[in-house]
Amino acid sequence: MRPPASKTRRGPGGTIFWDLLTFERLMTNQVIHLIYWAGLGVIALIAFGTVGAAVGVALREESWIGVILAIPVLVAGLLVVAGLVLLWRSFCELYVALFRLSDDLHALRQAADADQAQAPAPRTSAPNGAPLN
Repeated sequence: MRPPASKTRRGPGGTIFWDLLTFERLMTNQVIHLIYWAGLGVIALIAFGTVGAAVGVALREESWIGVILAIPVLVAGLLVVAGLVLLWRSFCELYVALFRLSDDLHALRQAADADQAQAPAPRTSAPNGAPLN
C-alpha cells in the first residue's frame, strides 16, 4: 500500500503516522537496538545469579570441598553466559540483516519502477508506417 498521491503536505508527524499504518517503512531497525540491550541486561542478571550460586555453594559447605565444588559451577556458569551473549548477538544481527535486506529490495523495486516509467514505450511500427516484424 502506497501513500496517496496528493500534493498536500502533511504535518511533521504525518509521515511517521502513515509509515506506522501502512508498513511502507519498517520500524524494527530502530527497535532492535533496544531489544539487544534489554537481552544483554537479562543475560547480566543470569551472570549475577551464576556468581551468587557459586558463592552460595562455597559458603554452604564448611570445608574446602565447598570451594572445590563452587569453582566448576562458576566456570561452567560463566561459559554458558558467554555462549548466551554470542548467541543473542548473532540472533539480533540476523534480524538486522533481514530487515536491511528488505529495505534494499524495496529500494531496488523503487528504482526499477522509476526506470520503467522513464523508458519510452516500444514502437509498433517503423517511422515510415510499415509494421515491425
